[in-house]
Amino acid sequence: MANKTKEKLGIVIEANKKKENFGMVTLHQTRELLMDAGALLLDVRPPAKVSGENAQEAGIANAYYTPYPEFTDYLDMLPSDHTTPIVVACLKGWFANRVMGYLEMIGYENVYVLDTSIEDLIEVHHAHADK
Repeated sequence: MANKTKEKLGIVIEANKKKENFGMVTLHQTRELLMDAGALLLDVRPPAKVSGENAQEAGIANAYYTPYPEFTDYLDMLPSDHTTPIVVACLKGWFANRVMGYLEMIGYENVYVLDTSIEDLIEVHHAHADK
């Protein structure tokens, strides 16, 4: 078991080494992934960390609120195609990085973490949507 886990972790780490910035993406890159590549956005903030609306309530296309403490309850809504890009976001990256690791361990290949607060992305979304 330990060797199999070590091997799997090695594969995931090698894949992340090939990603620019180890899979951390900027607001601009996130918008491109969402709009051009059909990525999913997972807002994984625990309910106590959400002030205002979550990404799904904000109307961001392909955004889902999947709070970290209940993340396993949302596994069925993940795409069956494990090559679908997924951007995971929270406030500081702590929960998002954990979820990124979980997704990679279950076989998702194109997982990224927003390198800023999800609140920044929601603000940018509203600014563009209001134009």
